[in-house]
Amino acid sequence: MRFTKMHGCGNDYIFIDGLAERVARPAELARRMSDRHFGIGGDGLILILPSKRADLRMRMFNADGSEAEMCGNGIRCLSKYAYDHGLVRKRQVTVETKAGVLTLDNTVRGGTVRAVRVDMGRPRLERREVPMQGGAGRVVGEPFSIDGVAYEVTALSMGNPHCVIFVDGVERFPVAEVGPKIETHRRFPQRTNVEFVEVLSRREVSVRTWERGAGETLACGTGASAVCVAGALAGKTERVVTAHLLGGTLELEWAENDHVYMTGPAEEIFTGEWPARGR
Repeated sequence: MRFTKMHGCGNDYIFIDGLAERVARPAELARRMSDRHFGIGGDGLILILPSKRADLRMRMFNADGSEAEMCGNGIRCLSKYAYDHGLVRKRQVTVETKAGVLTLDNTVRGGTVRAVRVDMGRPRLERREVPMQGGAGRVVGEPFSIDGVAYEVTALSMGNPHCVIFVDGVERFPVAEVGPKIETHRRFPQRTNVEFVEVLSRREVSVRTWERGAGETLACGTGASAVCVAGALAGKTERVVTAHLLGGTLELEWAENDHVYMTGPAEEIFTGEWPARGR
């Protein structure tokens, strides 16, 4: 079975062209292929599939085998793969995800995609839409205690759940300690991604992400989109921000039409053959 390894700002995924290959047990395959010691290594597995609603359909599985609704860095890579490999030879591509159909615009130079702008859709701001337990309304700057330490959280969904926390000195913050405790907290019935954010200016932030089902990753596209919205809601940033992630930089805009737009790179790393017995 042929695969292609790709990354967006260091958020790396294994892609399988489901138009040409058959995958019977994707969750199990994701766990095996994503293992960084005994597999290929990656933050998860993404299947490129046919769609009746869009040009293509994406299924994304985290490294632990859990299926996610969407992946911002992964969908940019999918758009690059589709164009560069001739699956959809268009500058604008539509992709069906579990979070809905998204539209992507490819920047092409020298015959290959160099960057992708994604219409991430409207953020879902009501607590029940995240979902997060508690009363009705939005979750903006809400007190949240972990091990006796008080934080203020802003929660929303970008098709998948996010909990955003603004901190000082994000480089030194114990993400690996606090992240999993929030991810699996009982107040998030579907678990959650967690973004730790340092505001550098009204238009610039530094972000570290603990991803649901993957641990800390070098970047998270839906997470960066959530940070853009959360910063504006909390009055800490403008609606247009540059997000510096461990693996690179993304440009975000929460536009007047209420859609969030994310622009960033996508890179192909290598291709290979996974043995048939590992399907």
